[in-house]
Amino acid sequence: MENSKAKGFGARGWLLIVVLFTSFMMFQVFTNFPLNILKDFYGGDKAIAPIMSIGTFIGIVLQIIISSFVGRIKSIKRVAAVVGCIALLSAIVVAAVPVKFNDQHAPQVTIPMLWYAAYLLVNVCSTMYALFFLSILAGQWFPTRKGTVMGIATIAYPFCNGVIGFFAATALTPLDNGKEPAIFMAFLPFIIVCAIGYVLFLVGISDYPEQVGAYRDNDKNLTPEIAKKMMEEEIENKKTSVWHTGHTFISRDFWFASVTCGLILMAAIGTMVRSQDIIAYFPKLDYKIIMLIVAIFGAIGSWLLGVLDTAVGTKKSMLLATCLMILAGILGTIAAFNQIGVLATISMVCIAMSMGASSNYTVSVAAQYWRREDFQSVFACLNPLSNIFNALAAVVVTFIINSNSTGNNIPAVFAFVGILGVVAFILMSLFSAKHVKETDDKYREAAGKPLDDALVGRK
Repeated sequence: MENSKAKGFGARGWLLIVVLFTSFMMFQVFTNFPLNILKDFYGGDKAIAPIMSIGTFIGIVLQIIISSFVGRIKSIKRVAAVVGCIALLSAIVVAAVPVKFNDQHAPQVTIPMLWYAAYLLVNVCSTMYALFFLSILAGQWFPTRKGTVMGIATIAYPFCNGVIGFFAATALTPLDNGKEPAIFMAFLPFIIVCAIGYVLFLVGISDYPEQVGAYRDNDKNLTPEIAKKMMEEEIENKKTSVWHTGHTFISRDFWFASVTCGLILMAAIGTMVRSQDIIAYFPKLDYKIIMLIVAIFGAIGSWLLGVLDTAVGTKKSMLLATCLMILAGILGTIAAFNQIGVLATISMVCIAMSMGASSNYTVSVAAQYWRREDFQSVFACLNPLSNIFNALAAVVVTFIINSNSTGNNIPAVFAFVGILGVVAFILMSLFSAKHVKETDDKYREAAGKPLDDALVGRK
């Protein structure tokens, strides 16, 4: 529920948003761009897509393992700092391993195993850094305004999609003159921005806002003494959360929400990873222009769905995102069968708008419908489960594209997005905040904890 007394996000809150933005940029650029734009230098999509999926699956397994003791971790920030450092160094290696011309005068990576190892590592660590540890901090800093905060931070996704055409031009233009691709120079601006974001995280962000003189939800009506007491109570209560891994995984509402989040991610990530092939299916469309349009509307969608998340509730916002997926599937399928570029553009815009908010929801659902003391435990289960779909996205969409004799089955990709949207809409419609409250009461009563109205009226 929105706290009407909280104004803005505060200087530290904005700093956290910037850190989140740069972490999502790292995840998007160094996992997506090599597969989308540079795949021919590294063995093609059949070589790279499985590495992306394996890396994400490793991250998922680690998250599930951590979920069993996440409430007892003394400092999420310290763990995130180590993982973020490894992710950044791996990203630099992905960018820096040179591509040279081989004997057939075709550009090819010079040290394949080093590049593949770095690409695997950046997939694992950027997933853990951006989508897990920093997302936990976002929920702890803004427990009731997380939708708006994440809605702004995840503008990183459409922004990266918007500049991918310029990245491609920088990397590939030298080939026209018989020179080697300028891959490192194309990645360099992103490396600099991500490094700055990482340094800002180290010096400016803590596990809890109270530790750096800030306020949760930027609610300055709380005195420092009360805020500190609330923080200390929350830290202690997390150690005995009734929503441990076993209880969380047998909750039907947990599954409805987790799978819905995953399906939204699968549709968005899967199509954007192969956006170059999808747009190339329509000869009259210019890739750079379309991706700029996608970026603009994706940013609007990320912000708007985040605001709606806070204003009218996470469930309603997620249902709207699934409707955008259904619309994208219908329009895109019609466009692909009839070569209608305008409809294809509108379809990609709808996907981009849902993508902008796709990573909001794993944080929002856990923070909105469960107690603050249970947020870490629930999120640590919900996020990896939804990311299973994220891990499969590139492989599944690549399989669909290659499923016909021409290896270009774009109509089926759009139909797939629409089907995912329908399934996600049904599942999220079945989610019940009231039932979460009833289950929470049962667990607390069995654990001898007091019952209260903390979860009553969650939108």
